[in-house]
Amino acid sequence: MANLTLSIDDELLQRACEAALRERTTVNALVRGFLQRYADARRQRLAAIDALDAVAGRIESGSTASWTREALHER
Repeated sequence: MANLTLSIDDELLQRACEAALRERTTVNALVRGFLQRYADARRQRLAAIDALDAVAGRIESGSTASWTREALHER
């Protein structure tokens, strides 16, 4: 496991220590969990975009008409 050195505002670190104490964990575990959730969410967003691109690539649009604002609002 790698070590990471961070520069953190003293007040922020104090609040993180208090939060970790309340949750019976460590600041290290809090940061590790945050980074894990961030990386997972980013990976999921990129996978969703790839899936959407794949679906969009398979769809054929039958419309060749040029749309105007007036035509879109006709009833």
